Amino acid sequence: MLEYLRNAADKPVAKILMGILIFSFVGWGVAEWVFGLTSSDTTLMRVGGDKVSIQTYSNFKSNELASMSREDQRRIYTDPTAMTTFQNDVIHKIANIKRLEHHARDLGYTVSDRKVADDIRAVPQFQENGKFSSAAFDVVLRNSGLNESDVANDFRMRTLNKMVQTPITAPIKTPKFAITATYNARNSERTIDVATVKFSDFKVATPTEEELRDFYTKNPHRVPESRDVSYVMLATKMDKPDEYEKNLKIAQAIEDDIIGGETLATVAKAHGAKFAHYDNVNANTLPTDKVFDNAMFARIFDMDAETESELIETKDGFVIVRVDKITPEHNAEFDSVKKELATEWTKSTQEKQAYIQANELLVDLNKTGKLANKKTMTVSRVSGAAPAILVAAFKNPLNTNVIVPDTDVFYVMHVDTEKSPKIDDKKMETLAPQVESATGRNITADYNTYLEREYPMKINEKTYNRFVK
Repeated sequence: MLEYLRNAADKPVAKILMGILIFSFVGWGVAEWVFGLTSSDTTLMRVGGDKVSIQTYSNFKSNELASMSREDQRRIYTDPTAMTTFQNDVIHKIANIKRLEHHARDLGYTVSDRKVADDIRAVPQFQENGKFSSAAFDVVLRNSGLNESDVANDFRMRTLNKMVQTPITAPIKTPKFAITATYNARNSERTIDVATVKFSDFKVATPTEEELRDFYTKNPHRVPESRDVSYVMLATKMDKPDEYEKNLKIAQAIEDDIIGGETLATVAKAHGAKFAHYDNVNANTLPTDKVFDNAMFARIFDMDAETESELIETKDGFVIVRVDKITPEHNAEFDSVKKELATEWTKSTQEKQAYIQANELLVDLNKTGKLANKKTMTVSRVSGAAPAILVAAFKNPLNTNVIVPDTDVFYVMHVDTEKSPKIDDKKMETLAPQVESATGRNITADYNTYLEREYPMKINEKTYNRFVK
């Protein structure tokens, strides 16, 4: 092909072919430029139209990590779930800051350079003998990797945020009627009539084999996915630098031996580490072993069979875990759960008969206004009857008739009257700040919702997947 082009470079056909090839190579770059596929786009997200770069995210993330304890940092770096949560929290914190910045700009708020300079001079870390020191300021900037512009912008943003948020966070004087309404709602009492229909009051015959099999078809017993798991652990005091460095080298040697084909049990014995093995590990039968915390459990169930993890740093030492075998979720054999099925069938049958009787009582109550075998009681929101009754008593309006389901019982209930509590001035005084605090939280939540709606966040999925995920 190329020889043909060289020999016929001046022919029209050759020129056309060469043009196509040239356009193809150039087109790759042009397409990136036209369709926004260029790798130079480092925008992570837009908040209300404002761009937030991946560099801004990285700086904020570094500052957040620097403020954490070493143990929290290690947990984030060793637990993928914790890392994902942390990264998303950082993104949302940046978004919230940008919303406040955008809103301050829309409101026309400004912060003078003089104000920024005064705030910087007032920071104790930038002072020597109670006065601002350029040398101390330069040291802090050099150690943090920031420049003067970064610091000035940060202080300007803090002031703008305070200007926007101060009116929202100002103390709220709640009207007395609101406090009284809350007091009455908390302390009022209701008189109710209740008839109890217990499942155990109904006698049922022993189920037949056919009935049990039919019941199992409709209510199968599922055996959850389980895994046979092994691990080798080199116990280490992670907060002791010398021991940490020494055992890290041993742990890396263990990892190399495992990669070389040695079993976990063999390398554990060779290096003086702990070896453990557990069969059928699942959410319901988690071993009583401190290695198996929630993060480790999530990691294990994200691995394939016959694979080992990388070297994991935990608060108690270095761990490598292996999933030896995976048993998928499946239906239990009928004979293995037959006893449990008989118990469940009996309770289910009793429940159906109890509901029929409770419904008959309710029909009579609605028709005649009378409730057979009733018990009249006065209840508050926290006492006087079973929790299910209390919830239903205050959830439903007065003069309501309802069936209330509970464990092993149905209650047929009539909500009769309500009695307002006697006003206690001391309790009202104690309640006032609680109501004011709740009102303040509601206003703040509404305001934040408004900002989220006014300045929506849009993630650049391509940048997120390349640099964050």
